[in-house]
Amino acid sequence: MDLDQALQTFITESRELLAEMEEALLTVQDEADRGPAINAIFRAAHTIKGSAGLFGIDAIVEFTHDVESVLDRVREGALAIDADMVALMLGCNDYIGRLVDGVAGDRRQDEDEAELRAEGAMLGERLVAYLRGGNGVNGANGANGMNGAAASGAAGGFAVATVDALAAPGAAGDADDAGAVGPHADHWHISLRFHEGVLRNGMDPLSFLRYLQRLGRITGVACQTGRLPALDDMDPEACYLGFEIGLDSPADKATIEGTFEFVIDDCSIRIIPPNSRISAYVEMLQALGEEPAMLGEMLMHCGTLTQRELDEALRLQRQDNNAKPLGRILVQQQAVAPPVVAAALDRQRQAKEKKVGGDSRSVRVDADKLDHLINLVGELITASAGASLTAARTGNAEAQEYASQVADLVEAVRDSTLQLRMVRIGATFNRFRRVVHDVARTLGKRIELAISGEDTELDKTVVEKIGDPLTHLVRNAMDHGIEPADVRVAAGKPAHGTITLDARHESGHIVIEVRDDGGGLDRERIFAKAVERGIVEPGQVLSDSEVFHLIFEPGFSTAAAVTDLSGRGVGMDVVKRNIEALRGSVDVTSRPGAGTLVTVRLPLTLAIIDGFQVGVGRSRFVLPLDMVDECVAYSAVEGNSYTDLRGQVLPFIRLREMFALPGQAGARENIVVVRHGAQRCGLVVDTLLGETQAVIKPLARIFAGARGISGSSILGSGEVALILDVPALMEQARHPTPAGVARLTA
Repeated sequence: MDLDQALQTFITESRELLAEMEEALLTVQDEADRGPAINAIFRAAHTIKGSAGLFGIDAIVEFTHDVESVLDRVREGALAIDADMVALMLGCNDYIGRLVDGVAGDRRQDEDEAELRAEGAMLGERLVAYLRGGNGVNGANGANGMNGAAASGAAGGFAVATVDALAAPGAAGDADDAGAVGPHADHWHISLRFHEGVLRNGMDPLSFLRYLQRLGRITGVACQTGRLPALDDMDPEACYLGFEIGLDSPADKATIEGTFEFVIDDCSIRIIPPNSRISAYVEMLQALGEEPAMLGEMLMHCGTLTQRELDEALRLQRQDNNAKPLGRILVQQQAVAPPVVAAALDRQRQAKEKKVGGDSRSVRVDADKLDHLINLVGELITASAGASLTAARTGNAEAQEYASQVADLVEAVRDSTLQLRMVRIGATFNRFRRVVHDVARTLGKRIELAISGEDTELDKTVVEKIGDPLTHLVRNAMDHGIEPADVRVAAGKPAHGTITLDARHESGHIVIEVRDDGGGLDRERIFAKAVERGIVEPGQVLSDSEVFHLIFEPGFSTAAAVTDLSGRGVGMDVVKRNIEALRGSVDVTSRPGAGTLVTVRLPLTLAIIDGFQVGVGRSRFVLPLDMVDECVAYSAVEGNSYTDLRGQVLPFIRLREMFALPGQAGARENIVVVRHGAQRCGLVVDTLLGETQAVIKPLARIFAGARGISGSSILGSGEVALILDVPALMEQARHPTPAGVARLTA
């Protein structure tokens, strides 16, 4: 395995684990049974520590070890997982994330290294304070408190020198009758056999032995070479070694076993506790096979219980009509402690999951490679359109048939390729649990986050770019929308406010809603502020929707005071600009005392769309097909920019006038009826050219300010067609200006 590739995998998986850890921290206090969430938090920290140890990233290992120690106390019930603990763990989560960013080279350039170290030291002191408060000793040095055991281990040496010595006749006879092995076996014994492929999988067996020293003191190591083949038969890339290890450590069995978590598939391991009977060592040697043993066998082979205790437990299980789980019986008999059973069951469950999921295969694909594939598919679509056009011009029926087959296959490839970039929006939504948690603490408000539609999928590029606008909307709803608890109670509302995030598919778009149950927007105050700023004229008549849209004007704010969260008039205009840059739109509705709803509409993909091609003179335009309702022959009410469409008033825009295109209108014009959300309008064009697949190309910077155009596409003929921005066109239909939307001749 390429070490750079392995390190990249570590970085990716660490970030995923940190996200899972954060999500669990934000929900753990709301759980009736907090055990699973606490275990998930602990496993995330433990896995990151183990992975970092394999790569020798000491900063992450040392800090995460303290985090893990505190979480271990939480699991034991010695420490409470209260709001302060959650806040501390969230801070630790962020700090570990910055350490991972440093490994990846993604840390911000303006981030001071000394400041980062100071933050780590501060968090470390708080973690140690928890450990001291919990047991009265310095938790950071707890691993060194092995007085008598360590001395005895140093004197006694290694419990089992070699396998042959243990297997010799009479080696276990009298000692077994006496019970324990003797004064020299007061430490853990680990029997480790690496499989031949461990080196090929990029693992260094010795690194695991070095890591064991972090758990305590290795009292002895015996290397087993019995599997070494003849020199001529030896594979230089294979591992034939095994180890017998003595470990003097206060760690529990699950922690020791966790050291080998990342090589568990490439080794066979047996762990025997201190002061075990010598029969446990004999059983260890007799145990064959690489599949995980059943629960009872696992506990017996590692010396946690004897054969007699196991037999008695199995007998009781057979007699019990309710068929209690074996682990529960063993705990009731006080043969084993509950954490030991939990660890064994967890290992057994992981083995089953691995076996069940062994046939499923997935691969990680670099995002740049996926983008390159999308670009190639786009070029393929353009080439296919050109081939179809050429075949049609030649009039060759066979060529047209093959061109049609190729076009169908290209369309299928396009759909499959675009599906690769579709991701669930749930991961983006879950980020806001942390935002709501932190901002609510800052504001001193009680605010809950409700999420629905998290399984809705959209293009990865859209997901990446929508995060910041949604953050602004959520923070704004918390600061301006949700009232203080006393105000809410006086109004007959619950003391805690609720922010709701929802996503759904609708007419080829994704609709994201940010809703709060706060006091709603103050229409009169917004209008007065707009008049004060000169945005609207005094006495001008505006609808509620038009007034509410004023909050997206640059620099607009109704906040009485500037805070860390709001009041500077920066944010909502950026939200609108970023959403429109994604070919989307944003709408606001509000009711006094009932809250505010912000609706964001976005295209499912930014790469390739099904389009409807129209012509105005010699110019070609493409409309997103999912926005086209119908096409009708042109007719208009005399002297007005609207037509009668089956008894409904339909405003329309002449594309020729809007873009100042040369030439005169044809003898027979058409109106394309387009829809966006609940709004409809018509576009007057000369010709209808039918459906097409449009590969979206960005416009040059010179056209960055042109409204009504969202991109361009190359047709099969080699001509360039402009892709129309329907939301901007509808805005123009509602508020026409003499200058039009844009002049392409400028």
